[in-house]
Amino acid sequence: MVPSRVAFLALHVVSSSRRSFVLAAVLATLSPVVAAAATHAAARKPSAPSSDYAGRADVRAFVDELVRDHGFDRRALTGWMRDAHFQPRIVAAMQRPLLEPPKWYEYAPRFLNQERIDGGLAFWRANAAALERAERQFGVPPQIVVAIIGVETYYGRNVGSYRVIDALSTLAFDYPRRASFFRGELKEFMLFARDERISPLDPKGSFAGAIGVPQFMPGSVRRYAIDFDGDGHVDLWRSEADAVGSVANYLARHDWVRGQPVVLPAAIDATQRDALMRRLDGGISERRSIDAWNADGVMALGAPADLATEPVGLLLLEEADDGTASYWIACPNFYVITRYNKSRLYAAAVNALADALQAAYANGR
Repeated sequence: MVPSRVAFLALHVVSSSRRSFVLAAVLATLSPVVAAAATHAAARKPSAPSSDYAGRADVRAFVDELVRDHGFDRRALTGWMRDAHFQPRIVAAMQRPLLEPPKWYEYAPRFLNQERIDGGLAFWRANAAALERAERQFGVPPQIVVAIIGVETYYGRNVGSYRVIDALSTLAFDYPRRASFFRGELKEFMLFARDERISPLDPKGSFAGAIGVPQFMPGSVRRYAIDFDGDGHVDLWRSEADAVGSVANYLARHDWVRGQPVVLPAAIDATQRDALMRRLDGGISERRSIDAWNADGVMALGAPADLATEPVGLLLLEEADDGTASYWIACPNFYVITRYNKSRLYAAAVNALADALQAAYANGR
């Protein structure tokens, strides 16, 4: 092994408190040229974030804020932050290069396979009373609620394996690009844990800190999650009724329109097609009145007589790699679903799974 490699490995395996001592000992055995190169490399190597969050000035300022503004006990909060752990895999996941979004025919199949539909039917039957009550109260059909839960966590099978406090602390203090957002979410998580009288060290979630069966961020938990089973607690991990009611409440609070469609098939005048395609940005257009679309050669097929008058968009879904596509009118409820996840493919997948679930449920499968 070359001497410079020895120096690198020695520096890599020792603790930060001993690094200077080992560096000096190793460099003493090297030639001046190699020693200079190793010293330069060590100077350029970024230090790992401290594993003791409670000892950092930025974290102490965060603790001060929660103590001052929200009445937290300083000792308890400092102890929790001391037990939070930096997760390098989370930062690596957040920093992955953005790839070209998939096409609809690439994205949709994993959400529309028979296993996902069967799982949704089982969840629907097990929670039929809660789903019916949520529809009466919030106007959101059962199949939409079940489909969102199915897309988010496979009906609770995949709720995440990271401790929420670790994920949010990592992103709040060691991911500068979105640190402000995640510090806010960490604060909301601490408030939620206090409200529910649970230890903030226990809950697990996604690598971004999303929580429970419906994968709410902590801020959304505090604003939209509800106790739907009446036990006095909001539990998005173990109470499927709370998950159902919270998803329905979230959509209703984001202006779900009772009794209205999500999408409608669109027929396009062939002579206007090229001009209409220029209106699409990433597969979806700006929103306009249905009359404006009609004037430009776009007709909504099967529209109900009481179709809402709010503006609608034109949606393209790629059906095959040969350029075949389907076209849809994206109604206001489509955009409500995008408030859950800002993706045309996500909203289209929720709607397609909901349609499949509704048909299977109606057929008694």
